[in-house]
Amino acid sequence: MRKSLKLAVTGSLLMGLLAGCGSNGQTANNNSTASSAQDKTEVVHLKATVLQDDLETFKAAYAEFSKENPNIQVEFATIPQAQYYEKLRMQLSSGDNIDLFGGNMDVFLDTGILEPLDDYIKQENVDVSGYGPLYDSLKVNGKVYGLPYRKSNWMLYYNKTLFDQAGVAYPKDDMTWSEFRELAKQMTKGEGANKIYGAFLQPWAQTWYMQGVQTGASIIDKDLTPFKEGLQFRMDLEKDGSIMGWAEQISTSAHYNSAFQKGNVAMNLIGDWHVAQLRQAEAEKKIDFDWDVVPIPHPDGVAANTSLATPVSLMVNKDSKHKEEAFKVVQFMSGAKGAEQFAAKGFLTGYMNDDIRKIYIGDGSLKPKNIHYFVEQKEYPEYPLLPGVKNILVQGVYLQEGELALTGAQSAEQAIDKIGQRIASEWADKYADDYKAGK
Repeated sequence: MRKSLKLAVTGSLLMGLLAGCGSNGQTANNNSTASSAQDKTEVVHLKATVLQDDLETFKAAYAEFSKENPNIQVEFATIPQAQYYEKLRMQLSSGDNIDLFGGNMDVFLDTGILEPLDDYIKQENVDVSGYGPLYDSLKVNGKVYGLPYRKSNWMLYYNKTLFDQAGVAYPKDDMTWSEFRELAKQMTKGEGANKIYGAFLQPWAQTWYMQGVQTGASIIDKDLTPFKEGLQFRMDLEKDGSIMGWAEQISTSAHYNSAFQKGNVAMNLIGDWHVAQLRQAEAEKKIDFDWDVVPIPHPDGVAANTSLATPVSLMVNKDSKHKEEAFKVVQFMSGAKGAEQFAAKGFLTGYMNDDIRKIYIGDGSLKPKNIHYFVEQKEYPEYPLLPGVKNILVQGVYLQEGELALTGAQSAEQAIDKIGQRIASEWADKYADDYKAGK
């Protein structure tokens, strides 16, 4: 009897303990669920480095982003344009805590620091149709490493006041390069500090190799014949005296923005970002002349308003501790809502739909009057988005050999021949086995 009672008491104690364990286990699960929910609302701090010209627009777009994502706080920073890519590459390679960053995606492909975004795009069911053909051109060996929040297309800006004073008709929207040359000569007047230049071409290789790109050629093609004419054309403009010579540009640190704002340049060949720069100058009352845009000149046989385009993307650091949150920022900034902010500032956006197009064109109260040309262009990629193309070829080989021609050290034909040789030895030997090479 006593033995039975003892067993009963022991059993009751065991049942109680088991019940207690069950109760505690359930409480633990509840706490875990609560903790998980709390983690999702926990504030995450991200660091982003973006191009200097884009910084203020990113901040304005972030104000809208934080309304939907109050738990994601982003600290935006920038680097001066001249040192941007070199310094940012150094910061990333040294392990700086940068979660996401903006710029030309190809510059970072050889670093191994880019997080592939394909899985995030699929998980979030991102609508990529707004990027149009640009989206496929972003893929490197089938993967997407960045989404474009804007793109750089080229246009011809002109000083309407100078044309009015000279009694010369404005540039046409369908103008060949030879017609442009004649117009530049016609608008060039005076000497020395008071000289009016018919045009200004920034001392970048793009300003002469664009003529080849407009025909559909690529700067990594094995046959570079289409680019010889563009280089010779720039050399001829300098001989005409209708543009500032390369040597003078370098010695005086001449820059397309300040040169055009000075008011003594009739036509300025540069990208879409110049719209925002000129609008800011007008708001600050730094310029008082009238201006507008028309499509860049085109080679014979090429359709009017054919331009070269370069996507400017937002990317995620593969070493970020908060990659999902960083992608949310990328998705917002490069999607429709971010595009609305950039379009309102005069930037040509990577994502485009009817609403964004209307915002970009505006109500006509802001210059340029003919901004619509930007959204009507036929585009060719400025260069293939492959590792080393910008770093090695655009900023190295093309620039260096072009400068030798522009300073009279070699002919245009010799320069193009050397460029072809250097593409093979300095780029293709390093990358062509892993990436699609030229034709």
